[in-house]
Amino acid sequence: MIKKNDIITLEITDISSDGNGVGKYENIAVFVPMTAVGDVCNVKILKVLSSYCFGKVEEIITPSSDRIDSLCPNFTKCGGCDFLHISYEAEKRAKTNFVKNCFERIGKINTPVNDALSCDKIHRYRNKAQFPVRKDENSKAVTGFFAQRSHRIIPCNNCLLQPELLNEIAEYIVNRLNQLGIKAYDEEKLTGLIRHIYLRYGEVSDQLMVCLVSTKKKVWNIDILVKDLVEKYPAVKTVVLNINDKNTNVILGEENVVLYGDGNISDVLCGVKITLSPHSFYQVNREGAQQLYTVAKNALNLTKDDILLDLYCGAGTIGLSMANEVKTLVGVEIIPEAIENAKENAKQNGIDNARFICSDAGQAAQLLVKEGFRPTAVVLDPARKGCDENTLNAVLEMTPSRIAMISCNPSTAARDCKYLAEHGYNVDFIQPFDMFPRTKHCECVVKLTKNN
Repeated sequence: MIKKNDIITLEITDISSDGNGVGKYENIAVFVPMTAVGDVCNVKILKVLSSYCFGKVEEIITPSSDRIDSLCPNFTKCGGCDFLHISYEAEKRAKTNFVKNCFERIGKINTPVNDALSCDKIHRYRNKAQFPVRKDENSKAVTGFFAQRSHRIIPCNNCLLQPELLNEIAEYIVNRLNQLGIKAYDEEKLTGLIRHIYLRYGEVSDQLMVCLVSTKKKVWNIDILVKDLVEKYPAVKTVVLNINDKNTNVILGEENVVLYGDGNISDVLCGVKITLSPHSFYQVNREGAQQLYTVAKNALNLTKDDILLDLYCGAGTIGLSMANEVKTLVGVEIIPEAIENAKENAKQNGIDNARFICSDAGQAAQLLVKEGFRPTAVVLDPARKGCDENTLNAVLEMTPSRIAMISCNPSTAARDCKYLAEHGYNVDFIQPFDMFPRTKHCECVVKLTKNN
């Protein structure tokens, strides 16, 4: 019987969707972080549950052929990356299996899963960075990234996932906070001001948004910080103070105070010029998003007779990239600022066949059903929790001939596709896409067609 603190010899035979290596010992699954398929290692058991347990590597006896040397000194400390210790080909194989396992196990769907696609960049691909700011033991502001499963900051001034400019600006801001006496947030005492540095970058426009998340509107010397920042970094088009005074893990509060510029930046995605506010959803990997949306568009096989419904539309990026292919586009999003961005995006691109509704996806879909709205094609791009049953039922009532589901969570995608399959839709293909290289996260596009 396996017990806590036992040292066992284990061969890693798989990687789970949370990024841990998996091996079997006495028919019990053992999950071990930072391992690779093919590793044979001595593992110390840390936690024993009824049907599985967790361990950590004490010694690698025989390393996997997938293993490589990590390029980041903070790997294993910071909670950002999961796969810097294996080759990228091995990572893509693992992600293909993540999606395959979810659709077979959760969705009971046997449609073949294509090999994971990816973009060219596996480093420096993120156009958004969220750096937590906290007070250290000397009452100085520090930034970096949280350690896994904690709010302990690991200092990091050169994250390989962020463009070098974003790393540099975050470090500059923290230094100026200390020089100007602007207090960092103390999460234990719920005191201090600046709790996050949130940066967005438009790769095509070369415009940068700096959003400082603060517990209060009044921040002493913030005007000096803003002046210095825009003088040193010409790419900074706007600076926003976001107010979040709640004891929460949610980064952004609801209120924004524009300190410089107009509170927005622009970018171009799939040929569509996009305006972005701090709250707008925008894929963090622009090159990957263009490929992903092209796969979704091709899956729908749109024509000028089609009526397209884009649920969870954010700033309208997906639907607007397809608007010229269809007769009518309707987008739905619950965040008011994102809907305003979507309307502005349609206007500045001369797209006059689109309308956007600010509402919960399920409620809007039910309202559209009552209006007699009948889309021929639907794009679903929900958050990680997936679609709720009200939304899926409303889509079913509209009876579109084709559905493209874009999901950042294969588990909920498999669950939702199972529901649609049980109510008259065929799952035609499943395409994993690695939008987030070197992390455990994986997107997928699923095409469903109505069963006549």
